[in-house]
Amino acid sequence: MMWWHKLLIVLTTAALMEGFAWWAHKYIMHGWAWDWHKDHHEHHDKLFEKNDLFAVVFGAFALVLFCIGRWVWTPVWYVAAGITLYGIMYAFVHDGLVHQRWPWHWVPKRGYLKRLVQAHKLHHAVTTQGGNVSFGFVLAPNPQKLREKLREFRAERYAEKTG
Repeated sequence: MMWWHKLLIVLTTAALMEGFAWWAHKYIMHGWAWDWHKDHHEHHDKLFEKNDLFAVVFGAFALVLFCIGRWVWTPVWYVAAGITLYGIMYAFVHDGLVHQRWPWHWVPKRGYLKRLVQAHKLHHAVTTQGGNVSFGFVLAPNPQKLREKLREFRAERYAEKTG
């Protein structure tokens, strides 16, 4: 396998992970695994959250893929490397930049990183399992459109309650 094949597998896998992360966040974390994820939507001063167990599970899955790639089929090793690359980006962007879980604190004042932080903060504007917006981690939708969608969700809930 040529070097650029390896690089292509790693980068393609990392890019595709955003789609998987969106799906897993919406349908697993805000679905049947809400019990693990809900403390991530609640204010606390703990160092760790139950939500961090997802990193353990996804890390274990990547480790299994590294082993398969090493001993069974080499391209799978590069898939695992792409998943790991995405996990590293996620740790720095989501945990570090958005949630300020690192020792240093920096809040972007403009540009795409500001948009990314805003989109994720709008996701956290809802502390319940449903009615959330912006489930991705690296691709950030327009914050104004997310605010409009949140208003629609709230109006629908209000109409159901008063209805």
